[in-house]
Amino acid sequence: MEPIVGAVLAGGASRRMSAPKALLELGGRPLLEYPLAALQGAGLQPVVVAKRRSPLPPLAVPRWDEPDEPTHPLAGVVAALAAARGRPVLAVACDMPFVTAELLAELAARTGPVVAPELGGELHPQLARWEPALLPALRDALAREAPLRDAAAELGAQTVGEADLRRFGDPARLLFNVNAPGDLERAAELL
Repeated sequence: MEPIVGAVLAGGASRRMSAPKALLELGGRPLLEYPLAALQGAGLQPVVVAKRRSPLPPLAVPRWDEPDEPTHPLAGVVAALAAARGRPVLAVACDMPFVTAELLAELAARTGPVVAPELGGELHPQLARWEPALLPALRDALAREAPLRDAAAELGAQTVGEADLRRFGDPARLLFNVNAPGDLERAAELL
């Protein structure tokens, strides 16, 4: 049986940063390398999903292109599921440097759509497991440009409880993502 696809989503516009997130350096490495290493450590088939023109560092894993339009987080999820040949996809954003292989393996072992929670209880759907049967519904949500959180909720995505997250470390660190220049500075401190 083929492993679940571990898709690093790297097609975002990175509007708040001075450079594409995948290329930002953290600890002397491109930010993209951190979730890729965690996916490999979890035994998943790692791929990077990005727009054709998305600048990326050199890759030792396959790159799957998502459409240029729309610019929406669901575009990468839909592209990954379409290319995964009927396999589930565990999606993780390229700006999550502290997600661990153990947490990713736990999410991959579950069934159905599973989404990590943000602190405060909201969904963090850029770290989620998606089933191939959900592809039509996700395509519909993408066509409506539904927020990824709404699409996950509409599809009845389970959430990982905070107690489960704590088994793998501090949830604030595990789910930390780099959205603004100050976040990159904070990530360097946490490294």
